[in-house]
Amino acid sequence: MTATTDGVGRTIGASFRDPGGFIFEDRSRLYRQVNHSAGRAFDDFIASGLYDRLVRDHLLIRHEERALASVASPEPALAHRIIEPERIELISYPYEWCFSQLKDAAAATLAIQKIALEHGHSLRDSSAFNIQFHRGRPVLIDSLSFEAYREGEPWVAYRQFCQHFLAPLALVARTDVRLGLLSRLFIDGVPLDLASRLLPGRTRLSPGLLIHIHLHARAQLRFAGRTAGKTHRVGRMALLGLIDSLSSAVAHMRWEPAGTEWADYYQDTNYTNAAMRSKAAIVEGFIDRERPRSVWDLGANTGVFSRLASARGIPTVAFDVDPAAVEKNYLQIRGREEARLMPLVVDLTNPSPALGWNHEERSSLLQRGPADMVLALALIHHLAISNNVPLERVARFLARAGRTLVVEFVPKSDSQVRRLLATREDIFPDYRQDAFEAAFSRHYHLIDKQPLPETERCMYLFRRREA
Repeated sequence: MTATTDGVGRTIGASFRDPGGFIFEDRSRLYRQVNHSAGRAFDDFIASGLYDRLVRDHLLIRHEERALASVASPEPALAHRIIEPERIELISYPYEWCFSQLKDAAAATLAIQKIALEHGHSLRDSSAFNIQFHRGRPVLIDSLSFEAYREGEPWVAYRQFCQHFLAPLALVARTDVRLGLLSRLFIDGVPLDLASRLLPGRTRLSPGLLIHIHLHARAQLRFAGRTAGKTHRVGRMALLGLIDSLSSAVAHMRWEPAGTEWADYYQDTNYTNAAMRSKAAIVEGFIDRERPRSVWDLGANTGVFSRLASARGIPTVAFDVDPAAVEKNYLQIRGREEARLMPLVVDLTNPSPALGWNHEERSSLLQRGPADMVLALALIHHLAISNNVPLERVARFLARAGRTLVVEFVPKSDSQVRRLLATREDIFPDYRQDAFEAAFSRHYHLIDKQPLPETERCMYLFRRREA
C-alpha cells in the first residue's frame, strides 16, 4: 500500500502499472477506479453481458458501482467510474499456492478467455496475480483485463500465460516441486528459455510442452531484439484451438503429494486418540470463547485443526511449509466445497517478503495481517530448536501476526522434541516451560492454560498486549 501525496485514499499494490485504472483504499474500503482512458472498453465489457456471465459462473469477482462524489479518489479528474469489488479475505500469490491451486487458476484463466471470445472480448493479460482464491474457488479480480476482440488478431496474453502458469506447472510436475518458488523470483513470469533448460529432455515428447514451452522459448530467442513487424493473422477457430491446446496441456499435468516430510504427520505423532480429542476440544473452547473474525493456522499441516475454525464460518488460512501437506488440504477443500478455508505454502522462517517496485507490488505475509486469532499448534519447538529462533523472537512474530494466540508448548521430554535433538547438540538451555511463559508474557496477557491429557504438553490462550 502507498499513501498518496494529497493524503486522500491509498493506492494498492501493482495497480499503478495499469493506465486504465487502479485499486485504492478509502476509509478501510477497497475500490477500483476506471479511468477515462479505459472507460469505453469497460462499458463495452459490461454491456456485452460478459461481466454477468463470469460472475454467474464464479469466475470473476462481483462489484457494485459507486457514485464518483461518494468516494475520495486519489485521482478524481481521471475517474470514469468507481466500483467496489467484493472483498477478498486474504490476498495470496502464485508462489504460495500448491500445485493444484495453480493448476485450477490456470484452467480458470483459460475458461475466462474462452467465454470472453463468445462475448466478443479477449483477455489482454493473463497474469497469475490477477487470480485470487475466494470462497474456495479461483476467480479473476481485474475487471480491466478485457478488450474487444478483433478478428484475426493473436492472443496478446499467450506468452504471459505460458510464463505465469504453464512453465511453473511443468517445472513442478516434471522436475521438482521446489521450483514452484521461481515465481517469487520472477514476478513477471518464469522465462521460457529457463524453463526449457530446466525441464527434462523427455518433455519434448509431450506435444503441449514441446509447442508452448520449448518451441515457444526458441522462437522468443530467435526474434528477440527485432523490430516489431506485421503480425500473422489468427482466425477465431485457430485461436480457440490454441486455448484448447493449452487447456489440454494444463489438464495433463500431474503431481502426487507424497514423499515429503510432513504430509503424513498425523499418522506419526505420539498423541493417543484421547489426547487428540482433548486437544481439539480445548482449541474449540478457545475459539468459542474469543469468537475471532479471522484465523491464521501456522504450521497447519493438512488443516485438521484449521477446520475447527472454518467449520464455524470463520475465514481461516492454513499455512504450512510442506507443499504435499498443502496439496492434500486443498484437494479436501475442493472435494468438500469448503468455502471458508484456504491453504497456502509458506515457510515461517523465510515468509513471503514485500516484492516488486519499491517493495510495494506484492505485500509481505505480515503486511497482509493481522488475523484476529493465530493457531500455533505443535509449532514452537520446530521454530526454537530446528531453526534456532529464540522464544522471545517467536513470541514477537506471533504477536504481529494476530490479536489472540492459541499455542501448544511441547517440552524437551516429548518424543517429537527428542527426535529433533537426536542428531544435534542441545544448545537450548532456555527451552523450558517457565522460560516460554516469561517470553510470551512480554507480548501477551495469559488468558487460559490447560495441560493436554495423556501428554506432557500444555495448551495456552494468550491475548496480545496493546500499546
